[in-house]
Amino acid sequence: SATQWTGFVCSCLSNTELMLYFHSFNLRGFKFAQTLIFAIEEINNSTHLLPGVSLGYNIYDSCSSIAQTILSSMSLMNGYKQTLSDTSCSRPPAVYAIVGESNSSPTIALASVVGPFSIPVISHFATCACLSNRKRYPSFFRTIPSDYYQSRALAQLVKHFGWTWVGTVRSRGDYGNNGIAAFEEAAKQEGVCIEYSEAILSTDPKEQFLKTLEVIKKGTARVVVAFVALGDFVPLLKVMVQHNITGLQWVGSESWITSRTLAETKEYSFLSGALGFAIANAKLMGLREFLVNVHPDQEPNNEILKEFWETTFQCSFRTTGSGACTGSEKLAELQNEFTDVSELRIANKVYTAVYAVAHTLHNVLKDLKSSTNSSTKEQPTPQKVYKSKKHNSEEIFFDASGDPVARYDLVNWQPAGNVGLQFEHVGVYDSSLSSEQRLRVNQERVLWARNTGQLPVSVCSESCPPGTRKAVLKGQPICCYDCIPCAEGEINNVTDSNDCFPCDLEYWSNESKDKCVLKVVEFLSYTEIMGKVLCIFSFFGVLLTAIIYFLFYLHKETPIVRANNSELSFLLLFSLSLCFLCSLTFIGRPTEWSCMLRHTAFGITFVLCISCVLGKTIVVLMAFRATLPGSNVMKWFGPFQQRLSVVSLTLIQVIICVLWLTISPPFPYMNLSYYREKIILECNLGSAVGFWAVLGYTGLLSILCFVLAFFARKLPDNFNEAKFITFSMLIFCAVWLTFIPAYVSSPGKFTVAVQIFAILASSFGLLFCIFIPKCYIILLKPDKNTKKQMIGKSS
Repeated sequence: SATQWTGFVCSCLSNTELMLYFHSFNLRGFKFAQTLIFAIEEINNSTHLLPGVSLGYNIYDSCSSIAQTILSSMSLMNGYKQTLSDTSCSRPPAVYAIVGESNSSPTIALASVVGPFSIPVISHFATCACLSNRKRYPSFFRTIPSDYYQSRALAQLVKHFGWTWVGTVRSRGDYGNNGIAAFEEAAKQEGVCIEYSEAILSTDPKEQFLKTLEVIKKGTARVVVAFVALGDFVPLLKVMVQHNITGLQWVGSESWITSRTLAETKEYSFLSGALGFAIANAKLMGLREFLVNVHPDQEPNNEILKEFWETTFQCSFRTTGSGACTGSEKLAELQNEFTDVSELRIANKVYTAVYAVAHTLHNVLKDLKSSTNSSTKEQPTPQKVYKSKKHNSEEIFFDASGDPVARYDLVNWQPAGNVGLQFEHVGVYDSSLSSEQRLRVNQERVLWARNTGQLPVSVCSESCPPGTRKAVLKGQPICCYDCIPCAEGEINNVTDSNDCFPCDLEYWSNESKDKCVLKVVEFLSYTEIMGKVLCIFSFFGVLLTAIIYFLFYLHKETPIVRANNSELSFLLLFSLSLCFLCSLTFIGRPTEWSCMLRHTAFGITFVLCISCVLGKTIVVLMAFRATLPGSNVMKWFGPFQQRLSVVSLTLIQVIICVLWLTISPPFPYMNLSYYREKIILECNLGSAVGFWAVLGYTGLLSILCFVLAFFARKLPDNFNEAKFITFSMLIFCAVWLTFIPAYVSSPGKFTVAVQIFAILASSFGLLFCIFIPKCYIILLKPDKNTKKQMIGKSS
């Protein structure tokens, strides 16, 4: 049988919906109320949903007051009577579900009052995230997403366009305060800074709006996020029109971003380019026909209908004459926010809320009918409706907090000729997707502030290019910073990085500090000037030695060549040639073999050379003593002994080198510590003891040779070779004594160059001091190249 459920749905419209916006009737709020009636009549005419059951409704207006909202909710629960009787609190509530309110603050009051009675409250427009608290509002549901998602969507949108420096304006209420608080938290995670945060309310004096306007004018942020209720936003816009504030990029919340009233008001054309998230649009078949058939004659006692008619047609039922309402006016001929069904984003949420209640009641009645206790004629209660809605809804999904899945359209305000601005769909946001895929924007279709296609820039500091890092300014937000170039050896290849990153040991930063490149490998090369010069001197030494050798060979029978053992002279020339050649092993890229060869060849050839010089010195001393009467000393240091001494002294150096190579030989080594920006490719000594043993043994022989030659320098011969040996060994020792500190302190390839220079200098010193005087006599003074001159005593 048919059952009449009077008072089943009550729509408590918001303080800004059916009331006046500064003495203007709110067509959008009235449209919501008519959409609710349309949905109920559609359900009552349905044969599938609630068959045999008719839904009733009562519509209350909160009259811009939270107190009125509470009064309305109490009236609903207690039967719409002005006075309470003894049975008022004992009988079931007069309604089983409430659709409303539109704004968050009245909805909080409404849900708090009816929550203890488990009466479901379904809001179509209250978005405050605080209403998701199940402990405080256990019976609250909504068909519109929570601001928790919208705030994060706005923060992600701002970051998407690179706006890191924004201002915010909010309503001074639960909607604005909670929305901006969630936005600021999400913005902080995205690296977006808030320059200023202003709060406004529709009842504020004009001075407060002027103060807010002054903050916006002085701010450097070119993007303003307005999390404002429509009623609070209008007075601020009127003040902005008076002061001609333009050029700002507005980012709006769903409360005003799809308001036809604002978009079609030409004075607000400076909002062109505004961006914001709106509830997905929908189409409701038959709604326009229902809306245009609304007429005051349908309910003669309904003062709201008369006020609507008077506001729409600019007439009055209380006057006569030209300004009187006749009732014959036709809504179908008008195009305004009430008759326009192209934007049914919020109206569809009213429609959905009614159907959610209807489906829930349908399930409750179905369960009661199939129950074994159906004979008791058990009736549905608000508690049963609440429990069924909590666990089952065929038309809309509610999560554990009573919220639906958050899906938004990104709309952009663009000029539409003479009709003001239109809403262009330029993107979507879907919270059910992954964080990377939630926001999708078609940026090519976006029109920005001042009707330009140029993306506005709103940053506290310009982006730091690759190769630099951000250094936050003291006392400033993190978005205000200086760009500091990366240090040497560090790079940054992304924009706006907080840190520079060091390159690996074998790499170094390039000039722009945005890429790690292989370090320059430094070693003494044959191709560079210094290497070429040293090669030339080395070959020149070999050539000069060969010429002297050839000259001595041609004059090998002359006294000056035969004096002081010509065999040692030729062996000394040969060893000097090896000394010049061994310097070449120090040039070029070090390898395992070249490192072992250069140090051992140097040590052995120089000992061979010094051994020959030492032998010649001893011969000079022995020869002088042999001239003394009765002396037979030369038989103890004849040619055989001279050869044996050279071989023995050289063999000791060979043994030292073999031990060095066996225990810890030299090896190629990349020195990364001396220079940070380049790699020095050098030969590691392996065993430092081995190196200094080779060098020390060579120095010991050199000093011994110098001392012996020094003692023999004044022997009374016309040609005393000890003088030249003394001078040559003086040069030799001086070179190698200065080599040690120079070798230790020289950087990179200059270490090798110092060693080559010491080899060449000491070799040329021996060659010039010992052999050039003989060549001078051979070539220029042949008259002195006689036995008589050689053995004669100097005066």
